[in-house]
Amino acid sequence: MRAAFFLGCTIPVRAQNFELSTRSVCSALGIELVDLPATGCCGYPVRSIDLRQARLAAATALAEAEAIGEELITICTACTGVLTETAHELAEDADLLAEVNEGLRAIGKECRGTVRVRHLARVLLEEIGEDAIRERVKVDLSGLRFASHCGCHYLKPSEAYEGFDSVENPKSLDRLIELTGAESIAYRGKRDCCGGACLAVDEDLALSITKDKLDSVKARGADGMILICPFCSIMYDSSQRRIETEHEVDYSLPVLYYPQ
Repeated sequence: MRAAFFLGCTIPVRAQNFELSTRSVCSALGIELVDLPATGCCGYPVRSIDLRQARLAAATALAEAEAIGEELITICTACTGVLTETAHELAEDADLLAEVNEGLRAIGKECRGTVRVRHLARVLLEEIGEDAIRERVKVDLSGLRFASHCGCHYLKPSEAYEGFDSVENPKSLDRLIELTGAESIAYRGKRDCCGGACLAVDEDLALSITKDKLDSVKARGADGMILICPFCSIMYDSSQRRIETEHEVDYSLPVLYYPQ
């Protein structure tokens, strides 16, 4: 399989473990990742302020991916959500596609609305398959108990995801974890937000949301958390030590990106 590869903003700066583990896993599984000419923003940070500019940012990435092929692989759920929704809108609405292309002409690009966007987790299940992944596991992780966290944008808006997984009861990341032999545990607040969405507006509120889930995961005796979004990793991993210090608690909870 050959696909364009979108890194987004956070991963090159704060989550290189996401990129390095993805490249390693994809190479082992025969997935050729082709880097976009220039990694830009997906548009998510300005989406609630200026929808047109957000769409143009997303369409820029889609246009670059179309020049490479028919598939775009993402490894951030926020990027996945914005790019998937934009690709869906442009494929369904010819007038919107024309409007977006009018803006793209200023930078010499054109979007045809033909590229398909999928998160790596979805590609692993749909293109590689559970049996093939299970057969390639070199270290059996039986005995380890992990708490999965998909992130808010992994499956929303649902109409753009072609019925890949249930929004209300997602199981795809749990299935991927269990292919390694580990157990994916149930815990209170499993589908709750990491808090990152309001970090720039109310830091105390954001960290309280993060703490609530860390408390829940720790109470279930998990050996670690498995994520598929870099910003969720910032909240649960990078912010974990700050929360421990401020609240005099001890989580000592490893946080890993699934390909790790």
